[in-house]
Formats: sequence, C-alpha cells, structure tokens
Amino acid sequence: MIPVCETEEYMQKLLSARRAGEQGVLAFYEHRIGCICRNPRLMVLPMDDHLAHRGDGIFESIKWEGGRIYQLDAHVERMKRSAKGLYLAPPCTWERLREIAIEVARAAETEDGMLRILVGRGPGGFGIDPAECPVSSLYVVAYRFKPLPAAFYETGVTAFRSSIPAKPGYMARMKNANYIPNVLMRREATERGLNVPLSFDDNDFLAEGATENVALVDQDGTLVIPEFTNALTGTTIMRAVDLVKDEMPVVFKRVREDDLYRAREVMIMGTTGDCVSIVRFEGQPIHDVRPGPVAKRIRALLREDIVASGVPVSQD
Repeated sequence: MIPVCETEEYMQKLLSARRAGEQGVLAFYEHRIGCICRNPRLMVLPMDDHLAHRGDGIFESIKWEGGRIYQLDAHVERMKRSAKGLYLAPPCTWERLREIAIEVARAAETEDGMLRILVGRGPGGFGIDPAECPVSSLYVVAYRFKPLPAAFYETGVTAFRSSIPAKPGYMARMKNANYIPNVLMRREATERGLNVPLSFDDNDFLAEGATENVALVDQDGTLVIPEFTNALTGTTIMRAVDLVKDEMPVVFKRVREDDLYRAREVMIMGTTGDCVSIVRFEGQPIHDVRPGPVAKRIRALLREDIVASGVPVSQD
C-alpha cells in the first residue's frame, strides 16, 4: 500500500527524492511563500493552480549574459499584453514583478543565465472557472543558460514546413502557457533530424518557428518580416528592427513558402540564439547555402546591445 505521511516525513521524502534537471535550477521564487530558494527539490507547483491543470497562465523567458539582463522591460511589457488577453493580473505590481526578476537572477550568482517568469490563475480548485482562484500566482525561476552550438552560426541550420498548423491569431499573440503546438513542432523536428520547424496558417502564409520568429532578405535587399497575424510578436526581432532600420529597408508583409526559396537570406530570431541563418529549407538551398551578411550583422548588433542596454544583475 502507498504510505500516508505526516508533514515532517513527507518533507524528508521530498528533499531526498531525486528529480531530473535539478542541476540546471539556480534559484526560484514563489509569491505565495515570499522568498527565494536555491534547493530545486523544493521547487514545486500547487497541482490545483489552474496554470498546471488548465494551462491558464502566461510566461516569459529572459536571458542574462555578462551580468546584464537583456530586454527585461520589453518582456515585462509583452507580459502585460498577454495578461490583458487572459483577463489576468499578477499578485503584485508590475514594478515589483520586475524587481523580483532581478533579485532572483542575482541570487543565482552566475554571470549568465535564464529567467522564466510565470503568472498563473492561481490555486483554488480543479474546475475551469477562473473565479475559483482568489489570488493569482507568480513563479520566477533562474536556470542555466545553454547557448546554441557555435556551428549553428558558422554553417547555418536546416528548416522544414511543419505539419502542425499555426495557432489561431488570438492565441498566437499571447505568450500563454498552452504551448502544445510548439511542443509538437519541436518533436517533429527531432524526428526528422532537422533544426527548425516553421508553421503556416490556413491561408498558407508563414507564421513562426517553435520558439522563434522568422525573417528573410529578398532579392532587393529588403529585410522582410512576416506579419504577426498568427505569430507572437518577438522581443528579439522587434529590437533587431530598431537596430538595423537605418542600415537597410524593412517591411512587414505576408510571406508564402515560395518567398523562402527566392530569398537571399532566411533567418530565425529569438531570445536564446539571437539571430541564426537558415541555409536549407525542405532540403533545398537558400541562396549560396551559407550564413548571410544581414544575419551576421543583426547578431553583432544584438550582442553589442546586450552590453549597452542590458539591466545589471549586480547591485554594484
């Protein structure tokens, strides 16, 4: 029979139970508890939080490198928009949420890392009605940053058309906790032995990757960004546009699959990898099958921007 434990025995079992991935967790915070902890075996999520059993919540992933958190304010602003879409608010002010994120990164005591901020509907029951949850939840986790392999930047990556369709527009434009389509896209990429899955909407227009935005350089040298009709507005790609717009023309428009084959460059942009060139799509070469100058320039600008505009983790 399964034993029924009292609190002290249960806590002992919890602390002694090994868990996958615990080496990657550096520090975490739960607003209900109100403190930061570094023991990953105590990082637990209430099962009756609607974030867990209904996917009723939002999140952001933010990196810091060289002791500087990149695009923190842009991520918080996007989180505000996502929260509005779910009629959700954090259990503290947005200003305090921002401060908590910095404090958790500081508690990690490392120069490089990632932050995951989650705001959920909160604990309260196992129904579907949001009214069941009196107070929303907030979880902030600092974990190890795993940069992309150097070969991705040196030789580029491969991409394909995913069989998973793009999300409906209202879902795609919120960074909500329902990431099943993204998970299935990543699984499909692993099964096919390719790097980047790209989704298309019902009208056959390019939407996004599993966790990245897509851009291309057309034959006229214009940086083309697919409209965010069925895609999340990425903080990285929008910052890249700000940084490069004085160096080349930039347009937002609908993109079809044929446009990728005709492009001089195709690239993905996201928090983890900055900007990476796609050199083959569905096995077909993109231009000369080498990372292009625009992708290299955008990545260089982003790397410089981390140093110039990143929020310091240290209090010094």
